Amino acid sequence: MKKEQFLIRQPGIIGEEEFRQYAVLVPMIDIDGITYLLFEKRSSKLRYQPGEICFPGGKHETGETLQECSVRETVEELLVTRQQIEVLGPGDIYISPFNLMIHSYIGIIREYRDTFSTDEVAEVIKVPLDFFRNKQPEKFESKLNHEPPKDFPYERITGGENYPWAKGTYEILFYHYEKWIIWGMTAQIVKSAVNLIDEYNIRI
Repeated sequence: MKKEQFLIRQPGIIGEEEFRQYAVLVPMIDIDGITYLLFEKRSSKLRYQPGEICFPGGKHETGETLQECSVRETVEELLVTRQQIEVLGPGDIYISPFNLMIHSYIGIIREYRDTFSTDEVAEVIKVPLDFFRNKQPEKFESKLNHEPPKDFPYERITGGENYPWAKGTYEILFYHYEKWIIWGMTAQIVKSAVNLIDEYNIRI
């Protein structure tokens, strides 16, 4: 490594190896000239978050890029071809306080015919992009508190058991569209993606 390379390196995230890495696609589709965001309702048969609304995506696998992961999962879940998917660029990264990192990609699915794998998806949901432009999500704050293990070495730190641990909060968002509730991590990714779509004047 040379000093010049250090100058232009992209910073890493300390502790990133402890996070589970996932990637999702934020799919835009066109229906009669109107842009919609496409969501999935997760199958009730799934072990994690059954029945919740999300974007197509899943766990990053060794040997693939995060963008490839988002496309692979979309192909598997929505039964579309890779040729139907145009990835326009990366969205923002959602970092969960629960050791979870979700990398989002904004893209287009062309000629989508309402297909999906019933193993993973109960149904698909289409929400007009303008809904999110015109509707602010409800916001709630959840508290985060330190809970050191029972064998924590308090004798090594100033204040011991009375050490003033920092406290924090994380924001939980809710969108309510017709009979659907889009919330949590998916709502955070939606809010960020819609801002990027407008900031960069992204169109189908």
